[in-house]
Order: sequence, then C-alpha cells, then structure tokens
Amino acid sequence: MTRLNLVLLVAVMVSAMFVVRTQYESRLLFTELDRAVAESRRLETEHQRLQVEKRAQATPLRIEKLARDRLQMRTTTPAITQYVTDGGAIVPPVAEPAPATGTAAAAQRPSGRRP
Repeated sequence: MTRLNLVLLVAVMVSAMFVVRTQYESRLLFTELDRAVAESRRLETEHQRLQVEKRAQATPLRIEKLARDRLQMRTTTPAITQYVTDGGAIVPPVAEPAPATGTAAAAQRPSGRRP
C-alpha cells in the first residue's frame, strides 16, 4: 500500500509541476500577444499617418510648383510645340482653329495622325 501511495504522490507532484509550467508558458504567450497587438496598433496608426502625409504631398498644386521650381518645367503652348514625322523631319506647328462645340462639329473634325 505504501508503494501505491508513493507512486500516486510522485504522479500528483509531476502533474502539479506540469500544470505550473503550462500556466507560466501561457502567461508568457499572453504577454507576448499583448505586445504584438500593441505594436500592430502602433504600426496601423503610423500607416494611416503616412497615408495622410502622402495625400498631402501629392496635391496637384504642389506637384506643379515643384515641376516649375525644381525641374524648370513649363506648360506647353502651340508656340513651343514641335511635331516629328515618321521620317524624323520636324514640322513647324500649325495654328489650329478654336474647337467647335456640338456633335456636328465633332463629326467634321478629321481623325488620324498629323503629317
């Protein structure tokens, strides 16, 4: 009988140690999960902030200003436009009449490429 009691005592002690170890690991994993969730929230907030900043930086007015200031670009006009044909010859710009409105005017416009 004492052997049985001794075996049962050892089994209870091993079982208790296993439960304590499992609870400890569970607490460690919960703490790690909590940190990961907090980091996820921080990264999501940072991502949203960067998206707002990106939209603010990409406004058409700001892009046009940068193109004029940094790249010395300017808007195109017929006076500075040059047309190149397939043969490589440069054709001077042709003054085009003001576009007409309506469906009849659209049907009268020539289609295709310029010479």
